[in-house]
Amino acid sequence: MGRRALVAYRRPDARYDVHYSHWGGERLSLVTALSADAPLADGAVDVDPLAVGVSLECVLACHLDPCTYEALYLVSPDVALTPYRVCWLEWGDGRDSDRKRDRDRGAIVPVEPGGRDHEVRAWFRAIKTTLSDLCEMGAIRRQAATAYLEARVCEDEHGHVYTYRRGPSSDDETCAKEGDDTPDDRSR
Repeated sequence: MGRRALVAYRRPDARYDVHYSHWGGERLSLVTALSADAPLADGAVDVDPLAVGVSLECVLACHLDPCTYEALYLVSPDVALTPYRVCWLEWGDGRDSDRKRDRDRGAIVPVEPGGRDHEVRAWFRAIKTTLSDLCEMGAIRRQAATAYLEARVCEDEHGHVYTYRRGPSSDDETCAKEGDDTPDDRSR
């Protein structure tokens, strides 16, 4: 299964090259593994990028599936690192029936390894479970629970909410408009 993470390296032109790490979400291990001497954390980050030259908006909307990834690392050109926990704001267990939607709501919350990371994960799990139970009992509607959850993530934990779009969408050209270079495009 892995503890998946995306690592987005900011380029001098303020765009990002996006890489995958299969175990990077585990205990935010890449915080100490990434450095100027080991920009790919000695093999913990895949060499081949998933996307090249994309905006941060595109990283979130087109690449950071909140149901798949547990962490996001933003890496500056001087290798300063900002880790985020990814929170899935939808309801369900993340199995195939939930994956049929073409959009998912997610949030990124800034954290540090250790205590703060554990606090955010426990807090999010508790509030989402409580809201889910209230919905199941008919005390509140899912729409109200979702709005409350998003507000709490933003206000209490300084998170950033985003919409991930699964697959190509005719009404969303976030990545296509900006000239999202895929690795295959670079060789042309």
